[in-house]
Amino acid sequence: MSVLEMKVPSPGESISEVEIATWLVSDGDYVEKDQAIAEVDSDKATLELPAEQSGVITLKAAEGDVVAVGQVVCLIDTSAARPEGSAAPAPAKEEKAVEVEAPKAAPAPSPNPVNEKTSYASGTPSIAAAKMMAENNVPANKVAATGKDGRITKQDVLAAMSAGISADAVQGWGGTREQSREKMSMLRRKIAERLVSVKNETAMLTTFNEVDMKPIMDLRAKYKDSFAKFHEVNLGFMSFFTKAVTEALNIFPAVNAQIDGNEVIFHNYADVGIAVSSPKGLMVPVVRNAEQMTLAEIEREIKRLAIKARDGKITPDDMTGGTFTITNGGVFGSMLSTPIINPPQSAILGMHNIVERPVAINGKVEIRPIMYVALSYDHRIIDGKESVGFLVKVKEMLENPERMIFGGKDPLQVLLGL
Repeated sequence: MSVLEMKVPSPGESISEVEIATWLVSDGDYVEKDQAIAEVDSDKATLELPAEQSGVITLKAAEGDVVAVGQVVCLIDTSAARPEGSAAPAPAKEEKAVEVEAPKAAPAPSPNPVNEKTSYASGTPSIAAAKMMAENNVPANKVAATGKDGRITKQDVLAAMSAGISADAVQGWGGTREQSREKMSMLRRKIAERLVSVKNETAMLTTFNEVDMKPIMDLRAKYKDSFAKFHEVNLGFMSFFTKAVTEALNIFPAVNAQIDGNEVIFHNYADVGIAVSSPKGLMVPVVRNAEQMTLAEIEREIKRLAIKARDGKITPDDMTGGTFTITNGGVFGSMLSTPIINPPQSAILGMHNIVERPVAINGKVEIRPIMYVALSYDHRIIDGKESVGFLVKVKEMLENPERMIFGGKDPLQVLLGL
């Protein structure tokens, strides 16, 4: 009998232990080489553990156990014969690029399944909307669709839930007065620990401003189709914010710095973390050297990282080394918030929802799409003048997108050499 000891590989340089989150196989199962046999949680990400060889597996750790990197967690009897009736795995086909929106993919079964024959015009939900409707037992006929061709978007579901669904449409959530306990994952425990440490160890303040989003929205409306056709990626708001942030960081380098003991480290680059929601919680993958990227390149990288986070394939390397973070609570309907700094960074920008509000334009009241923005910063190295100046510069570039090309300056000033 030939037995292979499978040890926990190192997920990253600073990680010494992981937690067995879920075994994907049972003790005594026959596993194939490279088959995912477990999901392990580190303090930075959830990773899959693949079988190193084919054979019969014997588990040596239970779900929830914290094991050291290098510890044996299972044995594989590689001399065991494949069970009768089970065919060898077929050669893997080349995987095609995954799109963020995949209308043809069927959502998971739910208490309110979507009719496959339903057309977009009659309210087919997006994948994200279908998932949210299933999780919250929201029927499609109770959601007002505002998406293209009558499609139900995630925002539509949130709006319906905020407005309230009638009792005859949604069953009550129980009220049995029973309690249940679940162990916090290592990732969630680490997030909690880091959030508390930030509050205790930094002099965190938040400054606010508002942005007239009409110029950006007009620009997107005019060029989004040609942009998507030429670059094969959609033009979103996040690329504009990322570009505006990188230009502002160049003008206010302290916002891009961090404290290391009695020294301040300044970065001559902008590695921007983009907070994204995933099944395992909030992840912050990093867009490297965002200051050198075009809008299309930023959109492609954000999409790539978001898909990895959604599919549980994000790695610690994808989430380390950021110098600044952007988080968008607006996708969940947030009007205003005070984001918490992502250590060891010194600042974070919070985006929020866009709401039509009356504003004074050249002495007249006009209705404009307004977004409130927030900058939380560490007052130990960033003064109020710098934090306010940074946020004002971001606002100026978003309201005058052409300035992003000229380092935040008015194009006419550049032309006149001022």
